[in-house]
Amino acid sequence: MVSEPVIKTVDLNCFFGSLQVLKSVNIAIPHSEILGIIGPANSGKTTFLRALNRLNCLHRTYSQTGRILLDGCDIGKISDNLLRKKIGIIFALPQVLPVSIFGNVAYGPKVHGTTDKATVSRIVEEALKRAYLWEEVKDRLNEPAVQLSGGQQQRLCIARTLAVEPEVILYDEPCSGLDPISTAKVEDAMLKLKASYTQILVTNNTKQASRVSERCAFFLMGELVEIGPTKALFTNPKDKRTDDYITGRFG
Repeated sequence: MVSEPVIKTVDLNCFFGSLQVLKSVNIAIPHSEILGIIGPANSGKTTFLRALNRLNCLHRTYSQTGRILLDGCDIGKISDNLLRKKIGIIFALPQVLPVSIFGNVAYGPKVHGTTDKATVSRIVEEALKRAYLWEEVKDRLNEPAVQLSGGQQQRLCIARTLAVEPEVILYDEPCSGLDPISTAKVEDAMLKLKASYTQILVTNNTKQASRVSERCAFFLMGELVEIGPTKALFTNPKDKRTDDYITGRFG
């Protein structure tokens, strides 16, 4: 039985001024899938990711055509606050708040109206556990978040996203500045979150995409060239351009 898509784009075209960055992209992403998105620089990967929760709209010259659906509802009909609660994003550099570890994770629930201290504490603990950070920080929750290592900060950002109970988590090169050990911990957290969340990973690291994703999409010059099961895409791509990229002939 095929799951209904959580995210679906229909003929999505994205523009910055007169420059078309994405060209008629059609993707359906079911619940509990980790979708990898690969491709060379300036292929439209990050634009696609940021279109899903309307972050591109913060740019004055941005426009788009086509539709983006979340659970069958056009995201244009969802308020910014609710949309970004449902679709969280983890950036390349950890965006920790200049407050304590606890305060970082508690921020979202408080903004959305949760004020009971016991409830907030429970949410913080559960989010840190789901991000596989709790055991490392449970005795230092009141310390500044900036004192954490880069990998810990990135998992803290995942915990902060989880604290507002999203449906979808977007990752924009989440391990680009991390060492291999920290990268492995972030990837491990992603794999363990798979049962409960739809995750979309933009990465320039094809090996990371092959390790983490179930399906993978290859973008080139604004076009979705190919999408399919990750193993098949990496071992027997249907399009020569995909094969050329994966084997390092360009990109």
